[in-house]
Amino acid sequence: MSKIRIGIVGYGNIGRGVEQAVMAAPDMELAAVFTRHDPATIHIRDTSAAVLHVDQAADRRGDIDVMTLCMGSATELPVHGPLYAKSFNIVDSFDTHAKIPEYMAAVDAAAKENNTTAIISSGWDPGLFSIMRALSRAALPDGDDYTFYGRGVSQGHSDAIRKLDGVKNAVQYTVPIDSAVAAARSGARPQLTARQRMTRECFVVAKEGADRARIEREIKSMPHYFADYDTTVTFITEDEMAANHSTMPHGGLVLRSGNTGENRHIIEYSLALDSNPQFTGSVMVAYARAAYRMSREGNHGAKTVLDVPAVYLSEKDRATLIREIL
Repeated sequence: MSKIRIGIVGYGNIGRGVEQAVMAAPDMELAAVFTRHDPATIHIRDTSAAVLHVDQAADRRGDIDVMTLCMGSATELPVHGPLYAKSFNIVDSFDTHAKIPEYMAAVDAAAKENNTTAIISSGWDPGLFSIMRALSRAALPDGDDYTFYGRGVSQGHSDAIRKLDGVKNAVQYTVPIDSAVAAARSGARPQLTARQRMTRECFVVAKEGADRARIEREIKSMPHYFADYDTTVTFITEDEMAANHSTMPHGGLVLRSGNTGENRHIIEYSLALDSNPQFTGSVMVAYARAAYRMSREGNHGAKTVLDVPAVYLSEKDRATLIREIL
């Protein structure tokens, strides 16, 4: 049986995570990595795959079953998601929650017009956490949702800071507020704002001569990322960044507190990740498998994790999954 041929656009942290997951998948193979840089400067682990410039992607349409878009959500995916959906089945990890509906509409139009399948916003939130919120709400309709992230590195938020003028490098940590977590777990169903649930810590390496006060203002006022949270910005050196912020752990939990009659119930799902990008890449690869299967069935257009049957995510067949885990 032929393997699913995967392409990667963008060989950063998530791109390398996707590559690692593909190499571990028995039903997949890496066809090519596409980069905006000089391909000769990109050294991938899977030496059997090609490294090409992004301008060559359209020429490989027939060689790639699913293209994984390993790009930032702030400025890159809104442009490139619809563009690549015109030529390929795609999977991405678009994570600007407030903008998902408009992004999905743009990708959906491109995918339906060109008979491709696009699974957007895969990963763990949006992604696995979204599924757990849906399941928990269905099981406990009389209840409240609580989502806490961290303590850990947010790739999307870090990328958004790095896009600012004058920023050379940056890392952002999301930190849950312990008292808020305890209140949610108590069953009292407190009403908590985003600011009451989490804080954000930003560590920034500024370019020489950059206006640090302006950078700090732009970070703290950034809508959808920092404006709704208590945010601290600390400027550090490149050496401090390398020494203290080179790993990318993350995690969090989704909790629903609800009632059936006079009884209280708590549903909780948590993740503790040594590597945020490796885990995100692994989830994207599972959804690449689903995108391939849905496309072969003629199920085209933009999809989210809420639209994908769980059996499409595994390399095992439906009968095996039913026997082993149902």
